[in-house]
Amino acid sequence: MPGISTASLPDIVFMLLFFFMVSTTMREVTINVRQRLPSATEVQRLEKRSLVSFIYIGEPRPAFQALLGTEPRIQLNDQFATAADIAAFIASEREARDEAEIPFMRTSLKVDNEVRMGIVDDVKQALRRANALNINYSTLTVESIFD
Repeated sequence: MPGISTASLPDIVFMLLFFFMVSTTMREVTINVRQRLPSATEVQRLEKRSLVSFIYIGEPRPAFQALLGTEPRIQLNDQFATAADIAAFIASEREARDEAEIPFMRTSLKVDNEVRMGIVDDVKQALRRANALNINYSTLTVESIFD
């Protein structure tokens, strides 16, 4: 019996490696707060996700609870912040965009299901002062819960 030729094996391995490198997307932000989003029936999908800035609000994950406690916190990108930091966050998001895209920017609030509205109201007031008036709330669709 002749042996099996392995001459094409490196080509196959590199082709698979290249495929996974091209098709994989990297997570942009590590979420450090608990995220159990509320469900909704009437939702719309966002058209251009690249123009959306996310603000996460929720209880810190167990790794951060010894330092921050269990009270709901605001997360902007990869770090915890206060409502006073939101204006600088919106300004940096605007600077990163093209001038023509700024009117179409949207701020999405990803708020945990158990968070009280006081901290959400503080965030909305800070967004209003930063003139970021295009706001939406991220939710789960009812259909995705039953799938």
